[in-house]
Amino acid sequence: MSTGETTPRAADGTGHPLTLDPRRPLRIHHFGPRLTLAVVSIARLRGAGDGALRQLSDRHLAPQEAAQAATIPLARRRCEWLAGRLAVKQSVCAYQLRHWGSAVRSRSIAVDTVAGGMRAGKPVVDAPVEVGLSHSADLAVAACGPHAVGLDLEHERVVPPLLARLLRVDHEPERADSGPSRLKRMPLPLRWACKEAVLKHYGFGLRIDAGQVRLTGWAPDGRFSWRAGPHLVRHAPASGGGLGESWAMEIDGYFLAVVSA
Repeated sequence: MSTGETTPRAADGTGHPLTLDPRRPLRIHHFGPRLTLAVVSIARLRGAGDGALRQLSDRHLAPQEAAQAATIPLARRRCEWLAGRLAVKQSVCAYQLRHWGSAVRSRSIAVDTVAGGMRAGKPVVDAPVEVGLSHSADLAVAACGPHAVGLDLEHERVVPPLLARLLRVDHEPERADSGPSRLKRMPLPLRWACKEAVLKHYGFGLRIDAGQVRLTGWAPDGRFSWRAGPHLVRHAPASGGGLGESWAMEIDGYFLAVVSA
C-alpha cells in the first residue's frame, strides 16, 4: 500500500493483509467482522485455454448462466463477465461457510441483476445476503455481507483533466482524527472509487451525479467519511446519516473503496 495506510487484515487481526495480485486465481479475504471479499484474476482467465474456461463454466455456472456467457461476442468481455460471476459466487460461499457453517456449491448460487428502475444493474443473489461487484484491468472484486454493500475498484491511471477538476472540488472540513491535509493527499482515482462505492451501495451507480457524494475525511486506518448532497438524500433518505463502514485503500497499483451499513 503505497500511501502509508494500514491494509485491513482478517477479521481477527491475525490473517494476511488484503492483496490485489493478478497472478493469483482467487483470493478470499474476511474484511472486518461482517464482510467477505473475493478477488478473481481476469488476467488468469484471459490466459486460460478454451478447455479450461469450459471446465470453469461447467463447475461454477448454472446452465442459464453458461448460456448467457455464450451470448457475449468479445472474448475479453466474456472473461470479465465470468470473473465477476465467480467473484460474487465465491464471496457468498465463503461468507456462508464462515457465518453459518454451511458449505454450498458455487453452481447453486444464482446471480442476477436488478432489471429496471434507479437500481437497474445492481447485482443480487438468491440468498439472504447482499453483494457488490467491481472490476478493473486484471481483477474482479466482489463483496458479500448482511447489509447493502458497495465497492469500486480502479486501476492506477492518469485521470482526465475534466474529471480531475471535478474531484478536486471536495474541500470540506475534515474530522479531527483525519488530519488537516489527509484528504488532499488522497489519490484522485481513489476519490473516484469512494464516490462510486457509495452510489453503488444504494444501487444507483452513476444515475446519481458523483458530485452528490462529498468526501469529508480520510483517516490513517483507511476509513473515509462523506456527506450526501440533496439529490442523493432525496432518492435515498437514509444516506443523510452516512454509513457504518467506509474504507478507501491503495493496494498493489489498484484503488479500492468499500462501503457498508
